[in-house]
Amino acid sequence: MITNRRRHIVVAMTLIAPFVLIFGLVFLYPMIRVVELSFTNAPLIGSGEWVGLENYRQLLTDNLFYTSLKNNGYFVLLTVIPTTVIALAIAIAVNRLSGRMQALVLATFFLPYILPVSVVTQIWAWMLDFQFGIFQPVIEYFVGEPVAVFKQPAWVMPTIAVVTIWWTNGFNVLLFIAGLRNIPKELYEAASLDGASRRQLFMKVTWPLLWPVTALVMTLQLILQLKLFDQVYLLSGGGPFNSSYVLLMMVYREAFQLNNGGYASAVALVLFVIIMVVSVLQFQLLRMGGRK
Repeated sequence: MITNRRRHIVVAMTLIAPFVLIFGLVFLYPMIRVVELSFTNAPLIGSGEWVGLENYRQLLTDNLFYTSLKNNGYFVLLTVIPTTVIALAIAIAVNRLSGRMQALVLATFFLPYILPVSVVTQIWAWMLDFQFGIFQPVIEYFVGEPVAVFKQPAWVMPTIAVVTIWWTNGFNVLLFIAGLRNIPKELYEAASLDGASRRQLFMKVTWPLLWPVTALVMTLQLILQLKLFDQVYLLSGGGPFNSSYVLLMMVYREAFQLNNGGYASAVALVLFVIIMVVSVLQFQLLRMGGRK
């Protein structure tokens, strides 16, 4: 019996060993190194002197850090709730279709999600080009003149938010469709027999049963948007006047341009803590809201 138990333990350890090895190599070791580097003045590659909390003290007096943090928060407000609402509306509309039409429409909405970020930003940079962009006549119709959207502080973050929603929303639509298909049709039939309207069906049946999926979508979007970097780097470079500068751009600048690995690690660690705390709090609040 003891031999069998040991055999089971050996088999279990053999099965989980590849995951533990990859996890330790790809995530755990780099995380430990980032924490260690954040307390030194080391360059990106090489050793440095221990400076304790000096990097964090410098961070608290760095105006660029507060600007980046504010821009990250602004982008979260522009994207998390709007993309959730849009994805839910699209999913409900697609779910009413059937057969090939449903598959075609779903593929159309999901297609941008599989595109690389470089392709997405190139497409939108061309469509919003100040001289030749096909969207400039639309902007001129509403504003009165063409607008260089990536060079105007008031326009740059909302425009990047639109690009991001268009790019990533296909995955959220899939999650909502999966949630809608798991709702038993008998509930809708019973509510309809009781005289429930479409609005009542949504508020009393669809929305409560979709709440766990909604909490998941919002949490994933919060984490994703707090890690914003690619779109900003490729479309605006953080400008104009740092109006689209975000925390990961600050990490990139300190680490790869200024060779300041210790300070970059401190910024990265603060961002990690912010993402972890905010996402956990949001998910727990949404779960509590769903139980009411």
